[in-house]
Amino acid sequence: MKLGIIGLPQSGKTTIYNALTRGNTPTTASAGRIEVHTAVVDVPDPRVTKLSGMFNPRKTIYTKVTYADIAGLEAGSAKSGISGQLLNQLNQMEGLILVVRGFTDENVMHPTGSVDPLRDADNMLTELLLNDLIAVERKLEKLTDERKKGGTDKTLNARQTELFEKLHKTLSDNKPLRSMEFTHDEQRELASYGLLTRKPILTVFNMGEGQTAPDVEGKLDHPSVALMGKLEMEIAQLSAEDAAVFMEEYGIKELSLSRMINLSYDLLQVQTFFTVGEDEVRAWTTRRGATAQESAAEIHTDLQRGFVRAEVVAYEDLISLGSMNEAKAKGKLRLEGKEYPVKDGDIMHIRSSL
Repeated sequence: MKLGIIGLPQSGKTTIYNALTRGNTPTTASAGRIEVHTAVVDVPDPRVTKLSGMFNPRKTIYTKVTYADIAGLEAGSAKSGISGQLLNQLNQMEGLILVVRGFTDENVMHPTGSVDPLRDADNMLTELLLNDLIAVERKLEKLTDERKKGGTDKTLNARQTELFEKLHKTLSDNKPLRSMEFTHDEQRELASYGLLTRKPILTVFNMGEGQTAPDVEGKLDHPSVALMGKLEMEIAQLSAEDAAVFMEEYGIKELSLSRMINLSYDLLQVQTFFTVGEDEVRAWTTRRGATAQESAAEIHTDLQRGFVRAEVVAYEDLISLGSMNEAKAKGKLRLEGKEYPVKDGDIMHIRSSL
C-alpha cells in the first residue's frame, strides 16, 4: 500500500507524516518546491503478536504501508494542469491523504490569510478535479484530430471517445471519477492517464489542541478524520513509557498511526491474512473479496499458478482452540478451493503443484 500525503503549504502535512512514521522530517519545506519524503511503516496488529507467541518463529513480519509526503501542490496549480513532475509522483500512489489546516497559530501564516478547513478542503478537491478535466479535454481534442486526419483505428477511436465523453460529463457535473463504475477493460484503458479523482481519498483535518473539528455531514463524498497533528507528532517521538503518560494526560486512547492505518485499509479496500509456522509468522495484504488463488499470488506467483488447495482456519478459532492440531480435531481447519473468498484474519497454508 502506498499513500501520498498532500495539502496546502502550512497545512501541517509533514507534521502528520512525522506522526504516522515516527519521523523527524523538517516541517519548513519551501512552498511550491516538489519534494517527496517516503517512509515504510509496520502495520500494528495484535493478532501477529499473538500468533508469534503461539508459534515462536524465527521471524515475525508485519504488513507494511508506505506514506509519501509530497510537497508542491498549491491552490491554482491545476489551471494549466498539474506539473508533470508532481503528477508523476501522485500517479504512483494508490490513494491520497489530503491534510487540511484546522489549527490557528499567529506564527504560522495561512496562505490565504484565514483558517477555514471546509473552504480549503473544497479548494484542493477542486484542484484535483480541474486537473482531470483538463487532461480529459486534451484527450478528446486529440481523438477529434485523429478522426479528421484519418489513418487511425476507427473502432479504437470511437471506443475511447465514448469513454472520455463519459468522464467529461462526470467532471463537468463537479463529481470525481471515483463516483463512476468502470469495466475491467476501461480500468486498463485509464491506467496510464494520471486521473487523480479516480484515486480513493481521505481528508485529515489537522486541528489544534482543544479545537473542534468541522461538521462535514453532507459536505464531503469521502471519509475524513480530525486529529491534533502537532501533539501526536510529539508523542510519536517519545519513548513508549513517556508516550503512555502523555496519552493519559491528554485523554488520547489511540495514536493517529493506528487510526490512520485502519482508515487506510478501509480506503484501499484491503484486508489481512496470515501464514504461520516455526520459520515465520507473517501478515499479508490482499484486496477484500479476493479468492484464495488470487491471494496466493501475494505470497508468490508460483503458488497462484500451481494452486491446488488452501488449508484455512479463522484466527479466532485457532486462538480459542490453542493449536493447529486442536483446530483440525474440531473441524475448524478446512480445505478450500481456488474460488474461496478470503476473509480478514484467515490463516492459510497454500498447497501447490509447483
